[in-house]
Amino acid sequence: MESILMAFKAIRSNKMRSFLTMLGIIIGVLSIVVLTAIGQGTNAEIIKNIEGMGTNLLSVTVRARRNNPVTLDSIQKMASSSDSVAYAAPILTSSGTVKANLIQYEDGSLIATTPGYEKIRGWTLRYGRFITNPDVDNRSFVAVLGQEASVELFGTVNSVGQTFTYKGYTFEVVGVLNEIGSTVIGSGDNLIIFPFTLGERLFNSRGISSFYVSATSADVIDDTQATVKNYMDRLISASTSSTTYTINNQSAMLEALNKSTRQLTLMLAGIAAISLLVGGIGIMNIMLVSVSERTREIGIRKAIGATRANILSQFLVEALTVSLLGGMIGLALSWFVCEFLQPVIGMTMVFSPSVALLAIGFSVGIGVIFGLYPANKASKLRPIEALRYE
Repeated sequence: MESILMAFKAIRSNKMRSFLTMLGIIIGVLSIVVLTAIGQGTNAEIIKNIEGMGTNLLSVTVRARRNNPVTLDSIQKMASSSDSVAYAAPILTSSGTVKANLIQYEDGSLIATTPGYEKIRGWTLRYGRFITNPDVDNRSFVAVLGQEASVELFGTVNSVGQTFTYKGYTFEVVGVLNEIGSTVIGSGDNLIIFPFTLGERLFNSRGISSFYVSATSADVIDDTQATVKNYMDRLISASTSSTTYTINNQSAMLEALNKSTRQLTLMLAGIAAISLLVGGIGIMNIMLVSVSERTREIGIRKAIGATRANILSQFLVEALTVSLLGGMIGLALSWFVCEFLQPVIGMTMVFSPSVALLAIGFSVGIGVIFGLYPANKASKLRPIEALRYE
């Protein structure tokens, strides 16, 4: 307790010098906590966006130079032949300008697909219905809109029954999706969805180049992938085409991205920790100066009975107090910085208590390591030499 009181007295007697000494620790803790919060926040955003697409999702990309063997019938047959496959749907994407009376909408994402795609993506309808099999079979000029597209074209969310034109063709709106929100790849509410067979004609794209498959649950995703692979292998071997394909497993992608962002977060924290080491060097430097300035004080204390352990603890506790105060100030500042930056950068920053405790523990460790040498030097001073020191 005596050492703690003496440490605070020494800090108060040299306020500016003590603050500048703490500054390295403050910046170090601030850097570790804020950079880690940014890294973990980025990781959480990526996981949220991928999980929003479904952890039981497989995407298949088909590359066929000629005679593509993948057809609507073959996809539906594959889906019905396995208990682990919940839904399967092809997809074509494009962009273009759609018109409703005098309104032109150029920011829409045009998608051509089949029934079941909304189940795969986890979308629900607010008004009307989704694309049906008769729509696909008859190449019906119908469309399902996202809420942004509906509001931009017709000034209202409920646009069921309204019509718009695309490439000179008139479409009837049969459904409006519930709000999807935005992700890192853009808005999910600007969708304009057509029947797949109609999309082939409008987008001038024949054949199926990609399709999505959803498993009945995330637990059987590996079985579903094996089913899709076996079916595609049989389909390609039975044809004369030079077709290749790739299967992307959403769960595997999630795991790989999660691992990458964790490593990035650790790298950022490691870079920030360097500033703590610089702060530790500052503590050692100031403590050596303090020992030099207080040599006579050390001599007097030893002359009246202070042991080497008393002197050692006095300067070690002082170094610890400086580093601990700097760590606490840095931690408080990092919380305010995180709260300020969240709305500025438009991303959730994860303020982790475990990282905060680790940063404080690291700063205390820095105080012990870099305060030990000056404290040990002070404790070894001989009383007579210390009293003669000018």
